[in-house]
Amino acid sequence: MSRVRVVSLVPSLTEAVAVSAPGALVAATDWCTHPAGLDLARVGGTKNPAVDRITALAPDLVIANEEENRPPDLDALRAAGLDVLVTHVRTLPQAFAELDRVLSACGVRSRPRWLDEAEAAWEAPPAVEEVRTAVVPVWRRPWMVLGRDTFAGDLLTRLGVRTRYADHPERYPRVPLEELRAARPDLVVLPDEPYRFTVDDGPEAFPGLPCALVSGRHLTWYGPSLAEAPQMLGRALRAARR
Repeated sequence: MSRVRVVSLVPSLTEAVAVSAPGALVAATDWCTHPAGLDLARVGGTKNPAVDRITALAPDLVIANEEENRPPDLDALRAAGLDVLVTHVRTLPQAFAELDRVLSACGVRSRPRWLDEAEAAWEAPPAVEEVRTAVVPVWRRPWMVLGRDTFAGDLLTRLGVRTRYADHPERYPRVPLEELRAARPDLVVLPDEPYRFTVDDGPEAFPGLPCALVSGRHLTWYGPSLAEAPQMLGRALRAARR
């Protein structure tokens, strides 16, 4: 059977396909950084993929995500005659189901070991001493935080952290810094993507509140990183104490 030629527009799916179906990927976005040393054609960003370059590659399948990629770009790819698979991931169970679907579409015939390991890791995440509330910024200038119905929020809940804006009508609401401070969460969780919060850029905005600097790849990606995410995130969250 001939190999499926795949273009990935989602960094986490790029990693998942690269390690599970070597040789299947023919192109990925500029933001696809894993696995290390990935040598592929690049087709722009997740929000502005080069439709003409993708079309010229004549892939059998383009894999995308309803949150990371824009509908007009996906519509343009379909109009060019390409098959586009769009994932929908708001919870951990959805992530595992969509990974199975994507890998099957990419020609993977046996479930990869890392996927079994990831499911096992989340069946027994680090023990939770107490449930804490958190503000989770994903951007500044303006400040934006996790709201309702997000994959990252679901992961945090499983690790004993409830996002302060989990009941907000928006998924990524813009909230003034003064309001974030006034919410008085137990901690502030600062990922390094999409905005790159660091020890010198982020914690200073929340004086008196413990801040957990976490890996965005472990908090927001659904792929091989899920296998180590419970331990990596749990360690960072436990380190953030008053």
